[in-house]
Amino acid sequence: MFGTRSFLKPLTDGLGALRHLPVVRGLAGVLTWLSEAGTAGYDPETKRRLMIMNFIAYLIAVTTFIYAIQHSFLDYDKYEPLILLNLALIVTAVAVPLSHRINELLGGFVILISEYVALTIFSMYLGHDAGLHLQLFVMGAAPFVVFGLKRWRIIVPVIIVALVLHLYIEANFPTSNALIDTDPEMRWNIYTQAAVTTMGLIAGCVYYAFSLFESAKAENDALLRNILPDKIAERLKANPGEAIADNFDSASILFADISGFVAMAREMGAAKVVDVLNNLVSQFDALAAQHGVEKIKTIGDAYMVASGIPEPADDHLERLARMGQDMLLTVAKVRKETGLPLNMRVGIASGPVMAGVIGTRKFTYDVWGDAVNLAARLENKSAPGRILVCANCHATLNVQFQFEPRGAIEIKGVGLQDTWYLGTEKSQQAKQVI
Repeated sequence: MFGTRSFLKPLTDGLGALRHLPVVRGLAGVLTWLSEAGTAGYDPETKRRLMIMNFIAYLIAVTTFIYAIQHSFLDYDKYEPLILLNLALIVTAVAVPLSHRINELLGGFVILISEYVALTIFSMYLGHDAGLHLQLFVMGAAPFVVFGLKRWRIIVPVIIVALVLHLYIEANFPTSNALIDTDPEMRWNIYTQAAVTTMGLIAGCVYYAFSLFESAKAENDALLRNILPDKIAERLKANPGEAIADNFDSASILFADISGFVAMAREMGAAKVVDVLNNLVSQFDALAAQHGVEKIKTIGDAYMVASGIPEPADDHLERLARMGQDMLLTVAKVRKETGLPLNMRVGIASGPVMAGVIGTRKFTYDVWGDAVNLAARLENKSAPGRILVCANCHATLNVQFQFEPRGAIEIKGVGLQDTWYLGTEKSQQAKQVI
């Protein structure tokens, strides 16, 4: 979500370590207050545009004040009309934040009309050699920032008027007909300032547009990577219309479910339920990253993890076994911290699976196959605080882990299956004995 902090971030980041100094923090506070003037009550997108408009107005006020000071010191009597016009322009620019309280577009029109009128009058007094009408080129970029891309019916006329007005000034206000006689050095100084101001404003608009693009791209990438595995996200970006579906000869699936949570949730209330689940799931997500496995989804109080997809790994089952054990330890820790009777059943199975991106809206990366169904059934048959595994898992992990036989059980859709409860790693037991 857009905020003042993100709007000022390029400036504060540029200050580096200096941004922690009291003076710099105070300056940032003043800039925040100025940028937000008149923007209260607007939605984030509109507020962003109004804040930009405020900064444009302040920049106009500052540069115009510099012109007024220069003209005053040169010859007040001679430049009095320009000085008074500059002062009027300053007052108009400073009033822009107040206009936001009337209408979100009013400030933009105040800036446009005042600049068109002022630049025309300045050119009449100084002639086109002073170059003040160069600033009309800013109108080729600024309206997109001020009004937003969707208001093209406003933007196109604004750009056309600025171009026509520039050509009109160039054709009709030669220096020989200027109302104030100025020397070449004076005109050159004014021209230089106008060129610098014009270039700065255009560069600022372009920079802002690209910074918005980069910010939106980063946010989209982060969102996509929160939904999909990194490798799948890259494939989807590279080929948006391509179906993503893969076969994996060997992978492992874990299902976990908090036993008795539905009954417990009835007594806890929505806020407490969400708080507890968010706490657990957040810690599980951290464990998934730590063990190099892939969280697939959560459904209520159920948590599904896969290992060996989308990146194949020789030790996919070992990773998932350690993940499951750490999940049980996490539940035990949260149980002790909260006093809630939390417990978890876990089921793990391994074998061939298929995986891919499902849907076009609110899409997900999902996994299916016999190993997925078996892991879900094992979780359902497991005991609270235990990890129930299939025969494939027992055969693969028997060298590294302790097991407790659960015996043959009837698995829906599969038939009678030998199962085991996963114990601790043998290396850990050896350390404890030593």
